[in-house]
Formats: sequence, structure tokens, C-alpha cells
Amino acid sequence: MVEEKTSPSQEFTVDVIVSPTNAHKILAEFMGTYIIIFVGCGSILADKRYRLTIMGIAVAWGLAVMVMIYSLGHISGAHFNPAITVAFAVSRACLCCISVAGFNSCNLYTLNVLFNVRVDIRATVTQYLGPTTSLEALTWEFMISFVNFDINELSGVAVGSAVLFNGLIAGSTTGASMNPARSIGPAIVSGEYHRLWVYNVAPTLGTMAATSI
Repeated sequence: MVEEKTSPSQEFTVDVIVSPTNAHKILAEFMGTYIIIFVGCGSILADKRYRLTIMGIAVAWGLAVMVMIYSLGHISGAHFNPAITVAFAVSRACLCCISVAGFNSCNLYTLNVLFNVRVDIRATVTQYLGPTTSLEALTWEFMISFVNFDINELSGVAVGSAVLFNGLIAGSTTGASMNPARSIGPAIVSGEYHRLWVYNVAPTLGTMAATSI
């Protein structure tokens, strides 16, 4: 009888599951928000020179959100939006990590350098103009933030598609922010804080309302 020998590497197979730390989650939220706003606001600036149209801008935002959800969602939950984090915290649906999304204005400084100030960075600021009132803007941002909040196993496709459609519907009216971090970054870099409160209040209330259903 011949005894079969096994090598040390074959004797034990151990699956080690490492949970992301808070530092990993913070970095994932920072990087995800950075890339989303960089791509989205970059498409707005590119539109000023290359005429991407609202369709191109909406597609850029939607795809950026979808890719980041699938890339980093397993680390931090892929909020990339302080309004979503607040909504979860209020509903006690999860334990929230510290979010740096609201302070992510580095992407706009990067875009300002890359475009070499040839395009006015104020074009990325979310504003509502013309006959649109503050109440109407609040309602628009509340509704599209409510629609955008969709959590399931296909959330990358669902949320990315919602961002795209919301951008097509409301982009020309309010800028279709749906995210305080998206509005705060351009405001800080450009120094334009007029009506910024709308883009902080409405998305937060919209996502909070969505979690209550």
C-alpha cells in the first residue's frame, strides 16, 4: 500500500474574509464621489466647447454613478451622497461611516487646472434660472432624489439609469443635482453660494422620504 503524500500548501485551505475598516469606507466614499463629480462636471465643461448636449451630460453622470457603485459598493455601500447617508441614519437602516463626500471639492480644482481656465468653472454650479421659483426647484430636486433612491441587487443599473433619466428631465431646469456633494464642490470652488440651500435640503428630504416607504 502506497501512502499518498500531500504538500504543505495542500493540507489546509483557509478562506479569510476581511471586513473593510472605517478608513477604507471613507476612502471609498471620497474616491467614488470624486470620480463621479469629476466625470459629471467635466462633461458640463466639455459641453461648452464640444456640444455634448444634455443627452451626453446625462449619460456621463449615469454611467459614472453605475461604474462607481459596482467598483466600490462592496467596500462602503456606495452612498457617494451625504443625503443618502443621512436618510439611512435617520431611518436606522444601517450604521453610517463618516462621510467626506460633502467636502469633496478637489475634483473641481482638478478640472479648473486641466481646462486651464479656458472654460468658466461656474458652468458646473447647480442653479435654477428664468421663471423657476425656489418652491418649484425644491419640488423638482425632492422628486428626482426620491426616484433616484433605489436599493436592490441591481442598484448600479437602477441608480445609474435613474440619474440619466432625471438628468434628461430636470437637468435644464435645476441642474438635476440629487446630491449635496455635487452642488457643494462647485459652489466652494466658484464662490457661488446663491440658492445652495435648495440643493442641500431637497435631496436630503427626498431620500429620507424614500426610506420611509
